[in-house]
Amino acid sequence: MKNRIVLAAVSGAHGVNGEIRLKLFGEGVASLKRFRAFTLLREASGESREITPKTLRDDGKGGAIAKLVGVENRNAAEALRGMVLTVSREELPPLEEGEYYHADLLGLSAVSDAGEALGTVIAIDNYGAGDVIEIERPAAEGEKPKRFMVPMRPEAVPEWDARRIVIAADFAAD
Repeated sequence: MKNRIVLAAVSGAHGVNGEIRLKLFGEGVASLKRFRAFTLLREASGESREITPKTLRDDGKGGAIAKLVGVENRNAAEALRGMVLTVSREELPPLEEGEYYHADLLGLSAVSDAGEALGTVIAIDNYGAGDVIEIERPAAEGEKPKRFMVPMRPEAVPEWDARRIVIAADFAAD
């Protein structure tokens, strides 16, 4: 799974002819249409299979509706609920300056702009106003780890690379 990038999740069946509903994690249906095939993966069990979409369309609600080769009825479509559509990291288009893939940020060390270790990036969310990264601080002995969130904007995150993400002092929670 390390080299696989999740592009969408199957949220359920759509209709009776084997179509599925997809929750998208990219930039719309167009970002999926560039791929001819996907690996369908159930993360909990590691079950996977290669699939090819027959059709793929926008659902008008920020998701997509897909018809997959070999999925011919509602029961077969419903059995895919909870699985994710993935592609190899190498299949993704190159990034422009200032762009990133969420998968590239997860697990990075977070440091303050003064060089102080802050923790590890554990999640990236988007609540509508842009990406927000969640950082988990190491736990003190006998305590639970503490977490804080930082907007993924230049004033909060002035730089990042393949090893670490730098958080501006004003955004590094105590």
